[in-house]
Amino acid sequence: MAALSDKTLVCRECGQEFTFTVGEQEFYASRGLQNDPKRCPQCRASRRATRGDSGAPRQEYKAICAACGVETTVPFEPKQERPVYCKECYAKMKRPSQPTEK
Repeated sequence: MAALSDKTLVCRECGQEFTFTVGEQEFYASRGLQNDPKRCPQCRASRRATRGDSGAPRQEYKAICAACGVETTVPFEPKQERPVYCKECYAKMKRPSQPTEK
């Protein structure tokens, strides 16, 4: 396999040149991605912030975290019968519990 080096690419969205770094290339390879990115990081981020083909921004809904009581936003309409958690509380719940030493 040839040694990787930074590549200069042209964004198909805005036409600006951007650098596809060795680190990014290694990340792409680790995920099995074979094609170079077609958009610069700013255009990729902008595209991710929009939903589907409509180009409309994602709808965010205000909610109160069921665990800590902080106001947060979620990408779905909360239902009264289902608890909603902020990112921090949700992450704590999803982490596997650490075994306790005896």
